[in-house]
Amino acid sequence: MFKARSMATFRSPGRHGYAVEVSPFLPSLLACAASQHYGIAGSGTLFVLEQEEAGVSLVTSFDWNDGLFDVTWSENNEHVLVTGGGDGTVQLWDTANPQGPLQVLKEHTQEVYSVDWSQTRAETLVVSGSWDHTAKVWDPERPHSLSTLQGHEGVIYSTIWSPHIPGCFASASGDGTLRVWDMKAGVCRLVIPAHQAEILTCDWCKYDQNVVVTGSVDCSLCVWDLRNVRQHVARLTGHSYAIRRVKFSPFHHSVLASCSYDFTVRLWDFAGSEPLLETLEHHTEFVCGLDFNLHVPNQV
Repeated sequence: MFKARSMATFRSPGRHGYAVEVSPFLPSLLACAASQHYGIAGSGTLFVLEQEEAGVSLVTSFDWNDGLFDVTWSENNEHVLVTGGGDGTVQLWDTANPQGPLQVLKEHTQEVYSVDWSQTRAETLVVSGSWDHTAKVWDPERPHSLSTLQGHEGVIYSTIWSPHIPGCFASASGDGTLRVWDMKAGVCRLVIPAHQAEILTCDWCKYDQNVVVTGSVDCSLCVWDLRNVRQHVARLTGHSYAIRRVKFSPFHHSVLASCSYDFTVRLWDFAGSEPLLETLEHHTEFVCGLDFNLHVPNQV
């Protein structure tokens, strides 16, 4: 289920939402990756939704034979999306082509829990992170990955491109580390022991190429400056269960949002004396996905 700040709601009976992403092209369009039975068994569905004054309506949907855990929009084609599945595949979909996926990329050997499309210019790349401990970089036009990055000693839960540096992405893992990768050189540039627990999510600041945030099973968010990782810039506490996803605001350099298994979404300003700005308590199940609208300030 997706909820905007205006409390528009879309219900998907029999499906649990894992990720939601607002279109970078159209402010009213968003996508949700969902699974049956909390992703433990059964199939998945990609929902493409539209926000209207009357509520959130279904534009189209695509079914997959396994759970879908993440979704990302293409940055160069408003109709194309990428999802990651429980069967180890990465799927490319076209909203203008309802017949099925444009392409299915199968190299991971376990669940694909994260997919992200590069936002830097002159790059058309997708990164995927898997429970097989690897991250893979793909050119959506090619059937095989461009590179496989290994180093994590646990499940990879999150892989996010830097919005500033071409070929650079961060990954968060069950091994308690945040890693920064250079896919062009095929190496890990930085390893940060960010939490003494599994890290389920990470994101880059949109205004500073050196700032990354992590969210963990230990219920905390840690903000890091990659130039000095001996100590975090800020540690944000308040969630009572594991933090499932975190996103930096596209409008404020120090504002971010997090969602948790404690059923809440929280807004923070890590530069403020009272970092917690707001707690949204409208969900009645685990909150697994959230996104800021790039076109509408303060809409989550």
